[in-house]
Amino acid sequence: MDGGDPTKLLKVHLVTCTDSAEFALLSSALTRTSVVGLDAEWKPVRRLFPRVAVLQIACGDSAVFLLDLLSLPLSSLWAPLRELLLSPDILKLGFGFKQDLVYLSSTFASHGGFDKVEPYLDIKSVYNHLQHNKKHVPKQSKSLSTICAEVLGFSLSKELQCSDWSHRPLTEEQITYAAMDAHCLLDIFEVFQAKVVKEGDLILETTVLSNPDASLGLKELFQNHDMSDKVLRAHFSEALAIVQATTCSDTAQMIPLAGGMIQKSSCWVTVPMDEVLLKVVKKYSDKILLKESDRKPKSSKKKGKKHSLFNGISLEKHFEKSDEWRGTPPWDPLVGGNAYPKFLCDVMVEGLAKHLRCVGIDAAIPYSKKPEPRMLIEQAQKEKRVILTRDAKLLRHDYLTKNQIYRVKTLLKNEQLLEVIEAFQIKINEDQLMSRCTKCNGTFIQKPLTTEEAIEAAKGFQRIPNCLFNKNLEFWQCMDCHQLYWEGTQYHNAVQKFVDICKLSD
Repeated sequence: MDGGDPTKLLKVHLVTCTDSAEFALLSSALTRTSVVGLDAEWKPVRRLFPRVAVLQIACGDSAVFLLDLLSLPLSSLWAPLRELLLSPDILKLGFGFKQDLVYLSSTFASHGGFDKVEPYLDIKSVYNHLQHNKKHVPKQSKSLSTICAEVLGFSLSKELQCSDWSHRPLTEEQITYAAMDAHCLLDIFEVFQAKVVKEGDLILETTVLSNPDASLGLKELFQNHDMSDKVLRAHFSEALAIVQATTCSDTAQMIPLAGGMIQKSSCWVTVPMDEVLLKVVKKYSDKILLKESDRKPKSSKKKGKKHSLFNGISLEKHFEKSDEWRGTPPWDPLVGGNAYPKFLCDVMVEGLAKHLRCVGIDAAIPYSKKPEPRMLIEQAQKEKRVILTRDAKLLRHDYLTKNQIYRVKTLLKNEQLLEVIEAFQIKINEDQLMSRCTKCNGTFIQKPLTTEEAIEAAKGFQRIPNCLFNKNLEFWQCMDCHQLYWEGTQYHNAVQKFVDICKLSD
């Protein structure tokens, strides 16, 4: 069971123009926050850097701002974005944000682009610190969705990652997806910060603010007070903000940061980091610095590159032809599957496997989480399955020419389900819905269990909610993994969902 829907707590603001209330809210939020989560979305293009369509900025108080870069005037946005990326008072969080910065810089190229983010902390590094405190432990490379599941207890759906972000208006699903992708960075960092403080990784000590370039008025104001008093330190920060606000001009200012001074070229009045965050930044943060080579799309180093051949024909043409399903199916209609094909969904379309099971189709996943192509092929041949994939590299294996593989073209699971049903001419009826175990692909025991039998079967294995005992429900159990199912609200909602997807009511 999950701990609730985290999206319900988010306050998402779509920013489409710089004179809007949403942009004013963003400006105000950035003067009060010390940590932001950054992410970007774009429509992929070949050989060129894509134009960033949406830039997500997650601030505190569950507020996420989605900057619509296809609507906003980039000339008005470049300066405040550059200030945010360079502000020493705001720690920027990201997940592999260097690629995002490359595309963001390309999007703003005519205005000067961006070349640096500082201070910056990658959530990949945060995760490795959370999981491994010992030396000589290899670093883990995991997706953001996996990290969220392990650290926060819920998984991010990446179904919309490759959707068309250039299309307007954005759908509600896209907006929610983009907001969650950025805001989860703050939640993960909060767990990390609490952990390093609890375990004593940070040495918290009182720091006397003694900047020799500070205004004389501030020095005189505090010269008779004990600077170790945390309340006075807070007052000092507030007083400094007031001075910055009243003396703001176009002239560059020098702002103190742990380890040196950083130039600040705008009149934003940001709140200095507290002592704990400053220590985290000093010990763990890094920076992203783009080189000139990063600003140019990668091209092949080999001139006059020869086309790879597959059985005497161009590999690219082979890929195009392999997208179509042709010839005799590899499955035996007399051996399982009820005369339907059996599928093996590789890691790129694992979500499709569950959808296929929901409509009664036998759909397995690889034995290993990261199978080698040979292992995947051997499993498919052994179980007489058709491999479903989006990985074009699998098509290079010449021992897959006998219609053992189908390359799925669409991106969303609902559309992938319809594509496979149509390509293989599978007929779905309502009786098939929810007839397989969605957890393991097994089939159910033919005779339903009574409530008493279900309670006995669930002991030490699965919890049955007490509210079900008085409803006289029938329970069904998977013969393979022994998971129990019952025809409750979720069951009926799922049936209706797939009735609608497959248009069974038409």
